[in-house]
Amino acid sequence: MDQDSAASSLNQVYQLAPEQIAGPYFRNPQLLRRNISEGAEGLPLLLRLTIVDAMTGEPVNGALVDIWHCNARGAYSGWSRINPDVEVDADAIGSIPRTDDDTYLRGSQFCDPKGRVRFTTIYPGFYAGRALHIHMAVRIVAGSEFLEARNVAWVGQLYFPEVVSRSVLNAKAYRGRSAKVLNNTEDSFYADMKGEASTLTVWPIGRDTHEDGFFGQLTIGIDTFAASSQIKPEDFDKFTV
Repeated sequence: MDQDSAASSLNQVYQLAPEQIAGPYFRNPQLLRRNISEGAEGLPLLLRLTIVDAMTGEPVNGALVDIWHCNARGAYSGWSRINPDVEVDADAIGSIPRTDDDTYLRGSQFCDPKGRVRFTTIYPGFYAGRALHIHMAVRIVAGSEFLEARNVAWVGQLYFPEVVSRSVLNAKAYRGRSAKVLNNTEDSFYADMKGEASTLTVWPIGRDTHEDGFFGQLTIGIDTFAASSQIKPEDFDKFTV
């Protein structure tokens, strides 16, 4: 590695990732699992996230990473009967009553000693007023009551390269929507909360077809001593969570 490449690598490792809102569809279903798809229709996505301490560049071993996202048609489990083609006027945790107890496309994993977690899921679709994204949160846990941990250190959203998303939205499971998908730059959260720093690197699994799905990865730098302002301990007591 040359000197410029080494410097670039260090800057990436030590960068503190920008936080974004948790949104109204955050839940704490206590599902420790790698495969979160539950048979949801859509193109497979193998997601690898690496969590590092932005102060030291060291991997964060044992952190609990939660992810949640909509299905190919834009619906979230727990709110499956909310019409995803109609924009909702709410973005705070607990602001939209739950409609069901489904748990598809939600789950948690512990970081390994290299700070990595892996999830098997599907490439998300979209819902009215948003670009394609995945929500995530990182909890710094201690002791045996890990699934009850409320000390959330970092909350963010993961975005996708436009060229890949356009191809995905042409697949059968994603077509036929009445709502218009937003480009990343048209999404106010992406634009106003530094979404470009949370865009996944994505490439196809298969050489000849996208039907085999995609790999996605990103390294995320967090402050392990921080308390996120996006998910607070009292949010876990809200009815919808």
